[in-house]
Amino acid sequence: MSWQDVTDELAVAIVPVTAFAQNATVLLDRTTGRGALVDPGGEGARLLAVAAERDVVLEKILLTHGHVDHAGATESLRRELDVPVIGPQEEDAFWLDSLPHQAAAFGLGSDALACRPDTWLEHEDRVEVGSLAFEVLHLPGHTPGHVAFFQREAQLVLVGDVLFRGSIGRTDFPKGDHATLLRSIRERLLPLGDEVTFLPGHGPTSTLGRERRENPFLVGAGDDVVF
Repeated sequence: MSWQDVTDELAVAIVPVTAFAQNATVLLDRTTGRGALVDPGGEGARLLAVAAERDVVLEKILLTHGHVDHAGATESLRRELDVPVIGPQEEDAFWLDSLPHQAAAFGLGSDALACRPDTWLEHEDRVEVGSLAFEVLHLPGHTPGHVAFFQREAQLVLVGDVLFRGSIGRTDFPKGDHATLLRSIRERLLPLGDEVTFLPGHGPTSTLGRERRENPFLVGAGDDVVF
């Protein structure tokens, strides 16, 4: 883990957490010192320690979707920090309700608590972190209520488990759908532009252009999902 100053205004720290090495992210608006946690799947104390390295004043928690490796520490952190939880889209309510069951099923311990956000999100909503605006994209397919957060000035989008370097999200979970996922990527994510960097829920970052040209799921080859 290391902090990266993406622009003069935005810094990010990617912190892989849990046995699934899920990319929890700390966002920092460098102009105000305020920030947010994105997809705190676990290891809440570690995430807070990373935020403290840059004296981030955490003002909210953002969720891309309701799977336990992305949301498992959300409720405990909300109670500790007394901050609102924003997102995902409401179709993921059943996933957030089942967080304790998910944690037990995947051997992630008993710390995951069921949660509901303070604000559900819809496509084309905007979320502010400090003075930075993030555009919301509803990208169903991996889960029905999955969203992404796009910071246009930084040309950076946090995509959760929709897209990976060389792969795409699984669709074999309840209410997942392969065709819907591909449509979300092609109609809502790729049009952001080839130069946009995306931060996935697992694995290394990439650009939308690279994936459009090389990802076998986006150029018509292959049927199996890696993650």
